[in-house]
Amino acid sequence: MGRIHAVGATKKFIHRESLTPKSFGHDARAYLLATSFIPADVLDAWKAITQQALQLVDACYERAGSVKTIRLHGDCHPGNILWTEDGPHFVDLDDARMGPAMQDLWMLLSGDRAAMSLQLRAVLDGYEQFMEFDRRELNLLEPLRTLRLIHYSAWIGRRWDDPAFPAAFPWFNTQRFWQDKILELREQIALMQEEPLTI
Repeated sequence: MGRIHAVGATKKFIHRESLTPKSFGHDARAYLLATSFIPADVLDAWKAITQQALQLVDACYERAGSVKTIRLHGDCHPGNILWTEDGPHFVDLDDARMGPAMQDLWMLLSGDRAAMSLQLRAVLDGYEQFMEFDRRELNLLEPLRTLRLIHYSAWIGRRWDDPAFPAAFPWFNTQRFWQDKILELREQIALMQEEPLTI
């Protein structure tokens, strides 16, 4: 990943959007509110929780300051890394875009704070052999996770007219799905109010 980012930092994408609180958060929220996907009995709760979450996302971004945006993989979870005898191969570049380096790092972390701190130190030990990591981006770990939650719902919604999507995501426009999203965003709100990870 350090090698990928070292190359990604050399120039910008021409035709790919950037990952920002506006594109992944505020615009995604506005899109969903303009649709009928969210059941009426959870709509007010979803509106309130997304508003609160995005206020915290904006505050975390402000705290991080003007971090550098680079070309990213964009969806770098372990399922998109295939290992062979030659090493790792990164697949599924549909979400490649401009954004902070942390976007490609946070999805490699799991568990509680202590476990994620340990994992991030191990990742950065290798990463920083090729690419410097701006420690201010630690402020963006939970905000980026929050933005992904909101963006993912809008991503499905925007493709709902494709017959493959209702078949693949039959739970999308159910009350349970949106209730689960509200609970996940409540957890994210709590996490964004904690101190960033230490490494």
